[in-house]
Amino acid sequence: MAVRTIFYEEIVNQVANMCQEANFELGQDVIQAFQAALKKETSETGKDILEQLLLNADIARSERVPMCQDTGVSVFIVEVGQDCHISGGTLYDAINEGVKKGYEEGYLRHSIVDHPITREKSKGYNTPSIIHIELVPGEDLVIHMSAKGGGSENMSALKMLKPADGLDGIKDYILSIVAQAGPNACPPLVVGVGIGGNFERCAYLAKKSLFRPIGHRSERPEIAELEKELMGKINELGIGPQGMGGNATALDVKIEIEPCHIAALPVAVNLNCHASRHKEVRI
Repeated sequence: MAVRTIFYEEIVNQVANMCQEANFELGQDVIQAFQAALKKETSETGKDILEQLLLNADIARSERVPMCQDTGVSVFIVEVGQDCHISGGTLYDAINEGVKKGYEEGYLRHSIVDHPITREKSKGYNTPSIIHIELVPGEDLVIHMSAKGGGSENMSALKMLKPADGLDGIKDYILSIVAQAGPNACPPLVVGVGIGGNFERCAYLAKKSLFRPIGHRSERPEIAELEKELMGKINELGIGPQGMGGNATALDVKIEIEPCHIAALPVAVNLNCHASRHKEVRI
């Protein structure tokens, strides 16, 4: 079978463009979620904040400026077709060069430190990025990118529940994390949840769920129902837009599950702020 060649520079340029577009242009799924939340919001303050978020998104798009000063850590999930070959350099280097190019040329904030303890600044402009590779059939390269803000990431959490905790324990844990986050994760939130796998895998599942467009339910009927149930319960917490009260605390809840060990029930909650910035390109 013939192998398709994808050139290094094409990846660099596509990634650079994605980084800028993610920060300048909020997806229609998020815009529509704001508009739907505005119709349901009972708090006048909450309505005012949602209107400001819509206006902010419009200004960012029209003037090509970041919608938030925190332009995020660049997180990638890359589906690599087993019949494609990257020519001219490695996929990791191409993505990181694209991030550096996109953030520097777009005047986006450089938010990475090389050393987490000494806080020494990264020498690469907003790199290294976080890159997850998934090998898939075919010859295409599909790059999913998210500009993940630090405030919402800081309020995320993971816990190794006991199997006996069951579904009620899972629900209680998710709700407790959102309640503890309060205004600090910049609601209205997109709540990503990973259940199963193991310690590190459930965290990845929670992150991966956030790449789904808002409103796209799980393909598993019982999980889709759980997403909707948790959405209702979270919006009953009263946190509201920017933590100022109201019933638009979450724009969506997304859950990914995987098999796990008989003695384990890992659950991760990865919160995303109202600026749910995600882009996708197929090469």
